[in-house]
Amino acid sequence: MDIQSIKNRFGIIGNAPALNYALQVATQVTNTDLTVLINGESGVGKEVFSQIIHTLSPRKHNPFIAVNCGAIPEGTIDSELFGHEKGSFTGAADSRKGYFETVNGGTIFLDEIGELPLGTQARLLRVLETGEYIRVGSSKVQKTDVRVIAATNKDLLQLVQAGRFREDLYYRLSTVPIRVPSLHDRPEDIHILFRKFAADFADKYKTAPVQLNEEAKQLLINYPWPGNVRELKNIAEQISVLSQDKMITAKDLTKFLQPYSNNRMPVLAATNGHSHEFANEREILYKLFFDMKKDVTELKKMFLEVLQNPNMSAQSQSFINELKESDNYRINNVENIQTTRSQASLQPSQPVLLNNDIHDHLEVEESLNIVDKERELIIKALKKHKSKRKDAALDLGISERTLYRKLKEYDIED
Repeated sequence: MDIQSIKNRFGIIGNAPALNYALQVATQVTNTDLTVLINGESGVGKEVFSQIIHTLSPRKHNPFIAVNCGAIPEGTIDSELFGHEKGSFTGAADSRKGYFETVNGGTIFLDEIGELPLGTQARLLRVLETGEYIRVGSSKVQKTDVRVIAATNKDLLQLVQAGRFREDLYYRLSTVPIRVPSLHDRPEDIHILFRKFAADFADKYKTAPVQLNEEAKQLLINYPWPGNVRELKNIAEQISVLSQDKMITAKDLTKFLQPYSNNRMPVLAATNGHSHEFANEREILYKLFFDMKKDVTELKKMFLEVLQNPNMSAQSQSFINELKESDNYRINNVENIQTTRSQASLQPSQPVLLNNDIHDHLEVEESLNIVDKERELIIKALKKHKSKRKDAALDLGISERTLYRKLKEYDIED
């Protein structure tokens, strides 16, 4: 089956080279049992690619199931995938088959594969390598013949480096990687998609289809589309329902678009046309803060070195003079460094023992460990919301299940 026939059959719209290539790879692996890893941002249509692979494969008459790994609580995901025996855990009143048993001979699509707990990852790896699994609470090894198609909107290699995803499972899953392009990488397809969605919604709501003038078309193309095709479809539906005038101008379209900057970072919504100035000012502030932190850290290091080595006084004084002459910062009371050194009466050959007060106020380098920062933020969020996990997870921007896993991982008592 050629690419255009596949597009027509599965409702795929667009002619971007990256999209055509992804479809070509998908069709080439349909007649195999190779494991496929589909990469792409949220909203690009990764599940459609899994359906294409299954529908065109020899397994097409067998079951297909899509599982969102991020939507299943950590405590039950093993049971959902592999099944459990009666009495294996609280609430297990009966034995239950898992997806790998019920979909035997078919295809299982594991969406958001990066959300799988490490223990479940080990079980999945065994299924991929040997076709074997064990129900929760059982010791009997069972066999299954299931093709696995996984998808993720995260960089799994970064998760591997952070110790949150198994490296062996990553390479086992990515036997055939397929990259689904984001909508902002397919600018030539944006207006075509909008017209299709607008026509569909006009038919659904029995109204005339909306159209865009040239300025509105250009605005639509230049918008970053962080929500990809899903966001474009929502925008088209909103305009179809809410717009009185069916010819949409750029001003009309702006009312429906989120205020994102060109680098896809959220910016303050402008009320007087100065959003560009706001973005520039914020970038300047960010740079100023980072540079200031760097200089303060260097100053702290130099302070300790001066206390420990009087021979560095000339070099340290030069550094202080440079800071004084800087146009970006005003450092007060730097001269106290020399006074402190003279009061210490240190000998070059003697070791320096700083008292606790000095250590309390002179942290040479703030910890930049991601794990430490993540743990600190979780503790702060729990304190802020009085140990209410749901509110803390919402504040942190993660799911409640992910927060639960983090509490166990970092041994945090809430």
